[in-house]
Amino acid sequence: MILSFLLISIDHRQQHLATIRSALSVVVFPLQYAVNAPIEALGSFTERLRSHRTLLLENARLQEENVNMRSRSQKYAALAHQNERLRKLLESSAEISETIVGADVLAIETSPSARQIVLNKGSRQGVYLGQPVVDASGVLGQIVNLGPFSSTALLITDLAHATPVQINRTGLRAICTGSTSGDELNLTFVPTNADVKPGDLVVTSGLGNRFPAGYPVGKVSAVEIDAGEPFARIVVAPSAQVNHAREVLLVWPQAQNPRDDVEVSSAELKTLP
Repeated sequence: MILSFLLISIDHRQQHLATIRSALSVVVFPLQYAVNAPIEALGSFTERLRSHRTLLLENARLQEENVNMRSRSQKYAALAHQNERLRKLLESSAEISETIVGADVLAIETSPSARQIVLNKGSRQGVYLGQPVVDASGVLGQIVNLGPFSSTALLITDLAHATPVQINRTGLRAICTGSTSGDELNLTFVPTNADVKPGDLVVTSGLGNRFPAGYPVGKVSAVEIDAGEPFARIVVAPSAQVNHAREVLLVWPQAQNPRDDVEVSSAELKTLP
C-alpha cells in the first residue's frame, strides 16, 4: 500500500509513469474489447429485433389500411354505379306522363317455371294487381301477387306473360310473349309478308288497358320465315334490364290513380305533367 501511494504521488507530480500506463493500455485494450463485445452484440441484436418488430407492426398496419381503402374504393364505385342507374331512372321518369313510384328489387326468381321479381312496395303504397313495372330502358313486367308491404312482378320474358305491342316504324300490331331462353321475346301471329326488319323498335300499343301506349319493349333481333308456316318467327331483344334490374318504376296510367287513403309520402310519389 505504501509503495502504491508513493508511485501515485510520483506519477501525479512528475508524470514518470505515463509511458508505462500507455503500454499497459495497449495490453488491456483487447481484454476491454473482448468484455465489451458481447454487450454491444446483445444491444445490436436487441435493436434489430425491435426494428424488425416495428417493421412487422408497420407492415400489418399498412396492409390493414390498404384493405380498408380498397373496400372504400369498391363502395365508392358501387355508389357511383348506383347513382348512374338512379340518374337514368330519373331521366326515364321525366318522359312518363303518368303517376310513378320508385321501388327497389328485394329478390329475383329466374327459374325455368317462373321469372319474377319481388319489390318493396305493396298495397299500402297503392300498388294493384296488373300494374305496369318499367325501368330506365323499357317495360319490365306487371304485378301478379300483392301484399301489404311487398309485391311480386312477372317479367315480360316469362312464358306466361303477353304484351300487346306494335312496330314503331310501321304501326303493325302483334303480341309479344316470353321465351324459354329467358333473355329474349317472341312476336306472335305476324304474317310472313309483314314489313318487319331487324332493328325495328317494338313499343306497347296500349290495347288491353294494361300498359300505356308508347313504352319501349325491345328491338327486333331476328326475322325467320318458313315457307310452310303462316306466321314468321320474330325474335325481340328486351329493352329493359330484365336480369339486372335493381331499381324500377311502378306506373299508374292516367285512368288509374293511387287511392287517397294509401300511405304514400310526397318523396315517393311523383306526378309529372
